[in-house]
Amino acid sequence: MINYLEIKGYKSIKNLELEMKPINILIGSNGVGKSNFVSFFKLINAIFNLRLQKFVQEEKADNLLYFGRKTTESLFGKLIFDSGNGNNNAYYFNLIQTKEGGLFFDKEGSGYNVERENVISNYYVNYNLEESGITKSGSYRNNYLSKHLINIQVFHFHDTSATSFLRRECDINDNQYLKQDGRNLPAFLYLLKEKHPKIYNRIEKTIQTVAPYIDKFILEPSRLDENEIALRWVDKGDAESNFSAYQLSDGTLRFIALATLLMQPTPPSVIIIDEPELGLHPFAIGKLAGMIQSASSKSQIIVATQSPGLISKFEPEDVIVMDRSVEENQTVFKRLNSHNLSVWFEKFTLGDLWEQNIINSGQPFIKV
Repeated sequence: MINYLEIKGYKSIKNLELEMKPINILIGSNGVGKSNFVSFFKLINAIFNLRLQKFVQEEKADNLLYFGRKTTESLFGKLIFDSGNGNNNAYYFNLIQTKEGGLFFDKEGSGYNVERENVISNYYVNYNLEESGITKSGSYRNNYLSKHLINIQVFHFHDTSATSFLRRECDINDNQYLKQDGRNLPAFLYLLKEKHPKIYNRIEKTIQTVAPYIDKFILEPSRLDENEIALRWVDKGDAESNFSAYQLSDGTLRFIALATLLMQPTPPSVIIIDEPELGLHPFAIGKLAGMIQSASSKSQIIVATQSPGLISKFEPEDVIVMDRSVEENQTVFKRLNSHNLSVWFEKFTLGDLWEQNIINSGQPFIKV
């Protein structure tokens, strides 16, 4: 679990210091920087997988740095992880510009039992790297840190078009973990069915509460190619039916992927999802909230959402309000407090307060 996060000079985030909790629900109006915050973890993923240069080439350094290269010289990030028994592991990096318009590591530090304000004591630091030295190091400290970094996963199940990976067949053996865009969903569900039948049955029953017309899933190797598998299902009104994922609605397909992600037996330690409520019925959003709360006993959950119905299911302390500060000219973050909002809760839900702009989640910028 990430205990503490620090970001300086990234996109719309000039300076952020944030304590993280098991559940972190990010809300805010359009354009305040929710996607920028989520994309920071994509940067972390690229760094860990030795793809920093590819990431910078695709995203452009001018777009990654706060207000561009002329305004911001470097990009700093720091994560402190709870390692149990009162111990922590930490990772920080400082990226600076190249003459060619790229970015490279000025410093990269791995720490053990560190203090938040310190990037010197208990850190081992490398300098002037094109790609991260953490994964190639082989040291005991960096191996332990790598276990934290590899388990930060950003999931996006937005693409449910006719050509999306979510609707296609996949390699039946591509089942080590659920891919971030759900492209191996049938293979992963098949693994759960064969190796974890109780959990699979629980997932199937949860999906049926939202899509009661699904009698059961058909998860079998293709008869034409045993190395492939597709997501198929039987309609409750016709026991002889055999429908494919192409016959599922967008919302149902996304909910199947979300249920699989959040209810699997060994989820990533940090799960990040951007707008999981897209296309979901209000009842399904309530089920999603329950799955998030349950999954938070195993994983740290970070969700960016625009759904008042979703945030109403959580405690104020689970919710981080994001806004664009005129004075600071950056995205700002504020975790809500139950005590400060207690009077409002006599008549309103948290979602009501957001919709009525009582909490600071939209124009103008000065609220509770």
